[in-house]
Amino acid sequence: MTMLSVIRPELVVRFAIDVLAMAILVFGLYYRRYRDKELTAAAALFNIFAFGVLTILGAVEFSVAAGFGLFAILALFTLRSEPITKIEIAYFFGAIALAVISAVKGTDLAFVAIVAGLVVVGAWLVDHPKILASVDGIRITLDKIDHGALSDPVRMKAELSKRLGVSVMSYQITALDYVSDMARINVFYRK
Repeated sequence: MTMLSVIRPELVVRFAIDVLAMAILVFGLYYRRYRDKELTAAAALFNIFAFGVLTILGAVEFSVAAGFGLFAILALFTLRSEPITKIEIAYFFGAIALAVISAVKGTDLAFVAIVAGLVVVGAWLVDHPKILASVDGIRITLDKIDHGALSDPVRMKAELSKRLGVSVMSYQITALDYVSDMARINVFYRK
């Protein structure tokens, strides 16, 4: 069996649908809005890797239990990695979902394209800046931890508002390092 006999036109079309939908979701929506190069590259690569794995698994007998096991293994990555925001998780899962949608055999290609398109359009609508325009976010690192402010949310919001020159709506402490006296914080604010 030659390599060319394995590459079927349907596989090429499925991969094209996947890559096009993923590129719109990850590069066209997420990167343009959040400018996070690291997550953009990770989501795009993970999508392509997941498509490859799912394509191979679709060619052999594979149980549903094994599929759930695969996703359980993927969930372990979050235990060993830097915390990511909810929106990053959503886009990352969207990239994985597009690979699954595109790679599963037995579905009509037009249906695959429609569902992938609906996923991208749904993400565009839900995360549209005009819909959620009232609040922006930024990640900051404080090189000195004010223990009094950390234990008093009202004071912390006031201090962050003063430092940033904006009205802080909320914040999320993502990491504390008492050895180097540093805090990483996601700050959500109104201009």
